[in-house]
Amino acid sequence: MRTITDLANSILQHAPPSGMSGTAIAGLSVIRADHPTVPVPSVYEASLCLIAQGAKQASLGDHSVVYDASRYLLVSVDLPLVGHVIDASPDRPYLCAKIDLNMAALADLIIAEGAAPVRSDLPVLAVYPGEPALIDAACRLIELLEQPASIGALAPLVEREILYRLLHGPHGPLLRQMSTADNHLSQISRAIAIIRQSFHEKLRIQEIAEAAGMSASSLHAHFKAITRLTPLEYQKQLRLQEARRLMMTESAPAGAAGFAVGYESQSQFSREYRRLFGAPPRQDIERLQDSESFIAAV
Repeated sequence: MRTITDLANSILQHAPPSGMSGTAIAGLSVIRADHPTVPVPSVYEASLCLIAQGAKQASLGDHSVVYDASRYLLVSVDLPLVGHVIDASPDRPYLCAKIDLNMAALADLIIAEGAAPVRSDLPVLAVYPGEPALIDAACRLIELLEQPASIGALAPLVEREILYRLLHGPHGPLLRQMSTADNHLSQISRAIAIIRQSFHEKLRIQEIAEAAGMSASSLHAHFKAITRLTPLEYQKQLRLQEARRLMMTESAPAGAAGFAVGYESQSQFSREYRRLFGAPPRQDIERLQDSESFIAAV
């Protein structure tokens, strides 16, 4: 059975010199950082994060978790987190494999098992002790990158095994609960998907609530309970993070970036940007361009 050292070697072989890179396997990304990074707000998609070396902290509001080679991170719904690498060096870089949760495959697996979901109060952001079988499966998934012709046939099988391990791990009850269409977690997950698809448009709470199968008041209450943000605050974070990306990676002027993500007032954009990132747009981008920490932190 592969070990955490094998996982580190596999990630190191396929990771970029710095930052996060997608791979030929859909939903699998590998990440490397040679130095600790600054805290960066970003939306973490529902995913499993397995660190093979180093450590990272992720925060949702006032709730923070630290994960490393002994503890994996599981995010059950798309969440606006603030994350930063806290343990990394050129000699021992931070190495992580991120595996997005395939919700369709997860639902299919739950149906095939036939076990009834149970109510769960587990947090949607949590860390759990590393499991040898999970690490072994992750290694085998990454190793498929060296066998491109086998990815189409074998990657779905290994991903299904990973989902199976998660379902039968400590977070299993919450994942099973997500498969039930009429529970609040799955309803909020649908609402989040709608907001993410049209974050640049005016927020229409009633329409989102109806699409999620909830009342507007229930949507507000449960949305904040799960994400620690109101739907409007969640949308603002999506807009500001996308504007930051446009300025950082596409050299968009601040005004154009704000307009592109749905802001009609430049002053409002600048004010809310500063509140989230701690500096006005221009100053923030200049600071990031002088630092290696931005790419590695996302």
